[in-house]
Amino acid sequence: MIRKILMKWCEENTVSLTEEQIHSFTVYAGLLREWNEKMNLTAITEPEEVAVKHFIDSLTILKCFDIPQNAKLIDIGTGAGFPGIPLKIMRPDLNLTLLDSLNKRLIFLDAVCQTLSLQAALIHARAEEYGNDPAYRDQFDIVVSRAVAYLPALCEYCMPYVRVGGRFIVMKGADGAQELKDADKAIRQLGGQLGTIQTLQLPDHSERLLAEIRKVSPTPKNYPRRGVKINKNPIIN
Repeated sequence: MIRKILMKWCEENTVSLTEEQIHSFTVYAGLLREWNEKMNLTAITEPEEVAVKHFIDSLTILKCFDIPQNAKLIDIGTGAGFPGIPLKIMRPDLNLTLLDSLNKRLIFLDAVCQTLSLQAALIHARAEEYGNDPAYRDQFDIVVSRAVAYLPALCEYCMPYVRVGGRFIVMKGADGAQELKDADKAIRQLGGQLGTIQTLQLPDHSERLLAEIRKVSPTPKNYPRRGVKINKNPIIN
């Protein structure tokens, strides 16, 4: 079922898909289901839903945006690996970093990467901690994050990682347009500029909004703040 759903979507959206990649997605789904019995990774475990709501949802980035070869990409709050792992399966050239605050998730992701022979750096940390680390601040071509936080707060978590000239790719649902409006001040204050916005439907007819925020100037040194302050007092208009 996963094979059929992925092949149909990729064919309809002119995304190249190989037999090896189909195999990787199938194995990934099996690992997700197996590990989910031991730890809470996701509420979505049925193969059809995993294919649509996790895999295809992640791959919409490749449909909507041009990601340069060998780009340095970090997935903030990656959870069970979305969208980072599906992007790496499709684009092995990507220099992938996965960051999450829960170590058990990173243990799972390490098992996935080893099983699928994927290379990725795994970071156990809160996003605001490494956003101030010179080894990670302003270092990434692409920053992605899926379903992590209200967008004005999420911008503060993610924008410090983006190099000037790079992009933060926003992934939101049906409420994405309103969140973009709410985040206007945060985007500008953190050194960003709103770029291309695209809307689409997944095969289950759920709505998605993807937007790119271009980094046009350095994020001020007083950002990111501590997580409590970011969430309680997000930068809003």
